Amino acid sequence: MSELLIASLKRDDSLAMEQIFGIYWEKVFDAAFKKVCNEDVAQDITQEIFISLWENRKSLELTGNLSGYLHGAVKYKVINYFRSNAIKEGHQAEFAVLMNQQRVSTADEILILRDTSKEVENALQSLPERMRLIISMSRKQDKSIKEIAAELNISAQTVKNQITAATKLLRKNLSYVLFIAFFIR
Repeated sequence: MSELLIASLKRDDSLAMEQIFGIYWEKVFDAAFKKVCNEDVAQDITQEIFISLWENRKSLELTGNLSGYLHGAVKYKVINYFRSNAIKEGHQAEFAVLMNQQRVSTADEILILRDTSKEVENALQSLPERMRLIISMSRKQDKSIKEIAAELNISAQTVKNQITAATKLLRKNLSYVLFIAFFIR
């Protein structure tokens, strides 16, 4: 049966995609949830997998069954989630150390900290208004993608796209912050 669904999917049959989603969504979600232990993250991972399946349907090459392919996709997405989370947490920890440092040795270091703080705020202010609001809700108010989407009456995917875009812009504009942190520690 999965061979027929895959063949139909490759022919742009949206009904085949709906059937695949109906059959496999819960299994994919459960597999993701068991690995990340967070419902929102598991839903995001599951959604990404099915979106990717649809977007890559033409070039899809399955050497096994669809269930195996989807479980492999879960494994890959979970690894990427933990990898990106570890990087983000590392950056946040370094920045927290920099900003919360109790003892600053020299006047130069005090100036660097002030300038860095201003640069971070300027980078945030340079974001488009909606993107700035979403990143603020996510990072400063610690709201989930689902909560932000509900509050702003937009899709969760839009929230996710905005956070991703904001993170890329901030990373690009603030990459030197960790360099500075390294030298004043």
